[in-house]
Amino acid sequence: MKTVTVSICTGTTCYLMGGAHLLTIDEMFDPCTAQEIEIIGSHCLGLCADEANGKPPFVKVNGHVISDATLNKVLDIAVEELEGTPHVS
Repeated sequence: MKTVTVSICTGTTCYLMGGAHLLTIDEMFDPCTAQEIEIIGSHCLGLCADEANGKPPFVKVNGHVISDATLNKVLDIAVEELEGTPHVS
């Protein structure tokens, strides 16, 4: 069984910019898919220091950085990762 790891930055900036809301993403996966998704709250991903990374909140899905993350954006990319479908970052 393939597992997708979703690391949600909960550092101060990301948390205030929507990271707290992103932690509810587990409620959006159907029960079968949820078993294959590992959701981790990460103290800080260290991405805010470089503007080239984009804007917070930041999430990593299997190592792929998502800036200006939303529930729908993270959900779509996590499902694409599960299905092995290439996505545009």
